[in-house]
Amino acid sequence: MQTCGSTGATANHLRRNMMRRPEAIVIGCSKGGFNALKLLLGALDPQLPQTVLVCCHTASGAGVLAGLLAAHSALPVIEVGERQPASPGIVHVAPGGYHLLLEHDRHFALSVDEPVCFSRPSIDVLFGSAADTYHAALIGVVLTGANRDGADGLGQIRAHGGIAVVQAPVSAEAATMPQAALDIAGADYCLPLEQIAPLLNRLCLT
Repeated sequence: MQTCGSTGATANHLRRNMMRRPEAIVIGCSKGGFNALKLLLGALDPQLPQTVLVCCHTASGAGVLAGLLAAHSALPVIEVGERQPASPGIVHVAPGGYHLLLEHDRHFALSVDEPVCFSRPSIDVLFGSAADTYHAALIGVVLTGANRDGADGLGQIRAHGGIAVVQAPVSAEAATMPQAALDIAGADYCLPLEQIAPLLNRLCLT
C-alpha cells in the first residue's frame, strides 16, 4: 500500500510536467464527492483559464449536482451535453447515466457503453479520453470515493506526462478511491483536501 510519503513521483516527471502550462483539470470523486467539490471549486481562482472537467458518482443526477455546485464554485458550472465544446474557465460536469468522453477536437461525446467499475459515468473513461486529448497539458485529481474508479485513468494521465494529484486518504470521507489511485497510478502530489485548490491555482497561474 502506498502512502502520501511514497507516491511514486519522480523529479524528472515533475520537471517535464512543469515545462508546459496545463490546459485542463479533470476531477473524479464518488462517496463524499459533493462536499469535497464544494470546497475545492470554491477555492479555485475565478480567473483560472483552464477547462475543468468533473465526474462524480451521484444518485441525485448531474443536473442537480451542477446546480448545487454552481452556488459554491468560483467558476461557472454546467452539465455537459453531446457535442458541446470544452470551454476554458468553465466547470463541465458529466451527465448522469452516460460515460463522458472528450474527442480530439475538444468537443464532448456521450456513451451508453457498459459501466466501468460499476459506474456510468466512469472516471476512468473521462480521464483516459482527456489524457488522449491534452497529453502532458493535463492535471488529474482523484478525491474521496468508495471504489477504485479513476485509478487506471490517473495512470493514463501520468503515462501521457500529465500531473496526478490525489487527496490524502486520511482526509477523505471515503478512502478507497484515493488509496487505489495511489496504489495503482501513484501521484505527483498527495495532499489534504484543503490544500488541493491552492496547488491547482499555483500550477495553473504561475
